[in-house]
Amino acid sequence: MDASIPQDANRIDSVLEKIERSRQARRHKFYLRDEKITLSHGSGGKATHNLIEGVFAPAFSNPLLDAMDDAATFEINGTGQRLAFTTDTYVVSPLFFPGGDIGKLAIHGTVNDLAMAGAEPLYLSSGFILEEGFPITDLRRIVASMAAAAAEAGVAIVTGDTKVVQRGKADGLFINTAGVGIIRANWLLGQAQLQPGDKVLLSGPVGDHGIAIMMAREGLDIETDVQSDTAPLHSLVAALFAVAGSGV
Repeated sequence: MDASIPQDANRIDSVLEKIERSRQARRHKFYLRDEKITLSHGSGGKATHNLIEGVFAPAFSNPLLDAMDDAATFEINGTGQRLAFTTDTYVVSPLFFPGGDIGKLAIHGTVNDLAMAGAEPLYLSSGFILEEGFPITDLRRIVASMAAAAAEAGVAIVTGDTKVVQRGKADGLFINTAGVGIIRANWLLGQAQLQPGDKVLLSGPVGDHGIAIMMAREGLDIETDVQSDTAPLHSLVAALFAVAGSGV
């Protein structure tokens, strides 16, 4: 008898228990113990989760937000047509790195959040927070990269906003993008659909993007061809849906 079977079952049960505890916790008031914001609150890990559950979720709670998926999905006024809506903010440093830049990353990130909701990305917004003294040549380069990435993904940037802060009040440039996409099939996606035995599919190597940015940030003189793998994945996801349908 394979002794790993009970162990695997126990691990699955443990994961499901954690997911259920997380869902239950959202129904009750979560007390954030931290008194000040730290860098870890923006890392996407446990501290970020605690900040969301302790501050934002209680204030903004509604059925769409409470799902905590990559994008909110909803029907338009009883028409049967469903949309996906998402937003993300990018504060990457350095702004340029092997394989990409903050502008390309902003487009791809929002397009991919929509794709993970089963949506065909259509329209994006772009918001810029610029630091006084930021080189216009760098801004043109980043904006051109965003335009090229949007064209590649088949989306249009249709609205935006620009703010400038005093020198030293920002790290050169921050970008926010939001996106809207149309869901053409009635597939149920999201965390709520997780089941024991589900497989996780990876679109490529794990860690290339983070390593590329770290090497550029730290100025590491290492001979390597590692580059960020930032890319729009909606076409890949659509092809997967076409084959697997509701099995995804």
